[in-house]
Amino acid sequence: MSELITAELVDLDLSAATKDAAARSLAERMVAAHRVTDLDGFLADVAAREAQMPTGLDGGIGIPHCRSEHVNAPTLAFGRSAAGIDFGAADGPADLVFLIAAPAGADDDHLTILSGLARRLMDPEFTAALRAGRDPAAVAALIRGEQPAEEPAPGEEAGEDTEPETAEAAGSAPFRIVAVTSCPTGIAHTYMAAESLAAAGRAEGVEVTVETQGSGGFKKLDPAVIAAADAVIWAHDVEVRERTRFRGKPLVDVGVKAGINRPAELIAEARRKAERGEISAVSEADGGKDSGDGDADGSGADHAHFGVRLRTYLMSGVSYMVPFVAAGGLLIALSFAIGGYEIASAKSVADHFVWGEADSWAALLNQIGSAAFAFLVPVLAGYIAYGMADRPALVPGFVGGSIALTVNAGFLGGLVAGLLAGAVVMAIQRVPVHATLRGIMPVLVIPLIASAVVGFLMFIVVGKPIASLQNALTDWLNGLSGSNAVILGVVLGLMMCFDMGGPLNKVAYAFAVGGLADPTDGSLKVMAAVMAAGMVPPLAMALATTVRKKLFTKTERENGRAAWVLGASFITEGAIPFAAADPLRVIPSVMAGGAVTGALSMAFGATLRAPHGGVFVVPLIGEPFLYLLAIAAGTLVATALVVLLKGARRAAPDPAGAAGASGSGDSRVPVAA
Repeated sequence: MSELITAELVDLDLSAATKDAAARSLAERMVAAHRVTDLDGFLADVAAREAQMPTGLDGGIGIPHCRSEHVNAPTLAFGRSAAGIDFGAADGPADLVFLIAAPAGADDDHLTILSGLARRLMDPEFTAALRAGRDPAAVAALIRGEQPAEEPAPGEEAGEDTEPETAEAAGSAPFRIVAVTSCPTGIAHTYMAAESLAAAGRAEGVEVTVETQGSGGFKKLDPAVIAAADAVIWAHDVEVRERTRFRGKPLVDVGVKAGINRPAELIAEARRKAERGEISAVSEADGGKDSGDGDADGSGADHAHFGVRLRTYLMSGVSYMVPFVAAGGLLIALSFAIGGYEIASAKSVADHFVWGEADSWAALLNQIGSAAFAFLVPVLAGYIAYGMADRPALVPGFVGGSIALTVNAGFLGGLVAGLLAGAVVMAIQRVPVHATLRGIMPVLVIPLIASAVVGFLMFIVVGKPIASLQNALTDWLNGLSGSNAVILGVVLGLMMCFDMGGPLNKVAYAFAVGGLADPTDGSLKVMAAVMAAGMVPPLAMALATTVRKKLFTKTERENGRAAWVLGASFITEGAIPFAAADPLRVIPSVMAGGAVTGALSMAFGATLRAPHGGVFVVPLIGEPFLYLLAIAAGTLVATALVVLLKGARRAAPDPAGAAGASGSGDSRVPVAA
């Protein structure tokens, strides 16, 4: 394996002013070293990871990282900035920047290399040596772990145990904690939180054993270790796997960055809960966590409201459904563009396919897309159930979703089937069973019983009433006209623009996509209104940064250029950096623009058969000119409002005497990228 980092991948005078520029500068070194094949594609993957959660850490460290198909070898580039670069850390900018690139299919060896760096970043001597280094080759060797051992400090014998005296050394058993850490990509934050908790435990005389649940898999803690533990800490941004192993223990449940930034507080909280005898009834259904900065006790799972958990379950189903929507819907849309709408009734290509006929290719695309679309409701139901009760719930969830299609209960039936499957599995998991049966419960007993129960409920009890409700909803959509259609367009536009990719946005989008499974004139109008409104926020911010540059920071103007493409592609999340920096002015403005666009799209009677694509699927839109007019109108409204609101604030006197004389916009508000 080639070396993870070489002197050519070290920049000791990184001059970039923003994190995007820093990532580009370091990525260019990776391209020059033939480690990255496509600079822009790789940077897009880095930006997508950054959008999930800022990668700045306390102590002046930034660790942008991702897995990417554009990386051909695990690679690390290091930059040192004299001015500091904002990566979103609470304590300020980072002067040490590590860009970590892992191949899309990185195996355990790659993850081990990358996690090793993450752990070493928690060592103050290591970071001090990085700040003092003068030779790129020496710094690269230091990062690779090839530097000579440190000389013992004065008065310290080599090999002498300098750890603080623990309770165990004093003759009593130490306080024991088991912890789970995880982050979305499983490369850096997962292992940094693990090392931070372990280091804090050593300092406090507490025995901390950590299970890292990275995306590349995980090695489970020994059941005996869990049984002997006095408390449990979960520092995670994805669901903890097989969580019932930790049942009956005091639990502190927080986000992964809390595990990195305040491990001593978490350990102290775990001690307090153990002393108070607070036992958490952990089940596979538990969900939710605080961000690490919310509840005083840091225990999100213990206090999560049912509505929060329900939203998490539904979003789990929707997130797994979206790739099927994108693949199937765009294939169907492309087939219509080639062969017209009548291609949907073509003969099976398995029986009739002519290589030289465009209609045969159109029919092929249509039938592949239709096959993908047929999975929408089962996948939705299966992964709602999975979000509630983990893998044992997948089978009854998929079965219930398939039955929902059989009884014509559609999208609503899938929602209900997923919730039923998750609830049934959770109920079965609470039934005490003999130890000899525990091994076969998740793979045989639970799927068997739960599938039978969910199947009975869907076929006999709830399926037909839901089908009737679905038909009534379809008839209502088809009958919408005039003011009713406009009002629905306003509501959908507001939902799409309120949280820009969050729960409300996803609910509106899922509602629209559900109608495409059995398209009618009303459901096609809803799909058009939803996509049009979702394009408004990034387009409006792109236009605003173009026409009134002085109201925005340099970083925002850079984001504005990218927002043109994101908005045109129906990627609403392109406006998130602006909303994060100035929510009170940006969010109401784009909501107003989205409401205008949704209302006009419905009033114009625009229809859309593709679930995604933005302006690139305009040929598949009914009333395309009026549709684009609706998007333009909403974009102009949102742009005018955000410029007006930002301009009014800029004109207001600054009591601190720091009003924007520099012409750089409001530099006091950190910009999230």
